Amino acid sequence: MRKMAEPVFKPLSEPVETFIEDIPHPRKQAEARQLIVLFREISGFEPVIWGGGIIGFGKYRYRYDSGREGEAPVIAFAPRKARHSLYLESEFPEKEQLLMRLGKHKESVACVYINKLPDIDVTILRELVAASAKETLRKNKIEAAED
Repeated sequence: MRKMAEPVFKPLSEPVETFIEDIPHPRKQAEARQLIVLFREISGFEPVIWGGGIIGFGKYRYRYDSGREGEAPVIAFAPRKARHSLYLESEFPEKEQLLMRLGKHKESVACVYINKLPDIDVTILRELVAASAKETLRKNKIEAAED
């Protein structure tokens, strides 16, 4: 019988502040702290470092039709060297309209990439992240965090 590999994408025990302090650029550190405040306020969940250098908020279990399953954060971001990667729900009603108003960014199916926070409208970012979290919670039938 073949042993299943340990998932790389999982919550880690590394303190969030230690992770932030290891970011080499002071502006990226400051922006990561701003994003933590924003994501925490929106989700009600505390930040946790996940494998791959991702800061996640909340978690849920998923299972694909193929049988593959695992855990993922409700909302998350990664302060990468070149830009911040925001991990959002791939589809929700407000997504396209909010992205059109966000400001300078790039996107893929479930990620929004931002070079620096002054490039975007943070109020729109707040709406985007809140709508994504709401959809993830709804789709996975999980309760929001307690206040």
